[in-house]
Amino acid sequence: MSAPSTTGRLVLVPNALDLGAEPEPIDAILSQQVLRRAASLTHWVVESAKTARSFLKRVDAVHPLGQPLQALDIQELPRPRKGSGDTVPDAVWQAVLTPALSGHEVGLLSDAGLPAVADPGAGLVAAAHAHGLRVEVLAGASSLTLALAASGLNGQRFAFEGYLPQAPAERQARVRELEQRSRREGQTQLVIETPYRNEALLQALCQQLQPSTRLAVACGLTSAGGWCESKTVEAWRRQVQRAGRMPMPDKLPAVFMWLAA
Repeated sequence: MSAPSTTGRLVLVPNALDLGAEPEPIDAILSQQVLRRAASLTHWVVESAKTARSFLKRVDAVHPLGQPLQALDIQELPRPRKGSGDTVPDAVWQAVLTPALSGHEVGLLSDAGLPAVADPGAGLVAAAHAHGLRVEVLAGASSLTLALAASGLNGQRFAFEGYLPQAPAERQARVRELEQRSRREGQTQLVIETPYRNEALLQALCQQLQPSTRLAVACGLTSAGGWCESKTVEAWRRQVQRAGRMPMPDKLPAVFMWLAA
């Protein structure tokens, strides 16, 4: 196996998972090693520049940044052009990676958790490999793996499906398809939703999944008040009937998981 052809590298830096919640002390969530490494980086590619600056201010409070925040090179991840087939041209990725191709370390940061896992960034990582750059991942929490571990569902065989369709008929068909796959393969299904649609999605899942299917919801893990509930759809329905509705936070991301019996 040949070594990467340049000395530059792309460093995947984990963020905290408290987006939308009251921030926790950053050193209670991320290791000192990650914080020191983040403080040393001077080039960044990020999901959101505003959120990245907030993250770096939290890092600076624990480990002073190597350069003033205003002096850091912070670029936002390119978005696919309309009609481009959801792809970013390689020339654009190459331009973003210019500092790494010149021998520097470039940090990749998403708004929460690990970049490129249920978050943007995979395209940049693929481009880094294609251009012979080293890719390094720093250890940090992923909301998907934390939620799956807390759910008690099958953690040996699972699939992340991203977002379900918004149109009710399409969503119902997709949920039934995924439930059948779960039953056939013993596979836990994981989905996410925009926070303000959390309650609507939970209600839809309670209506469309079979009563015996186990449904788990995790929200705000690693934050104060974070929780995970896991029970049959029948039990969820009883809970909703007693309460009249299933209150879900409309600002905190949640992970929804199910395993068909």
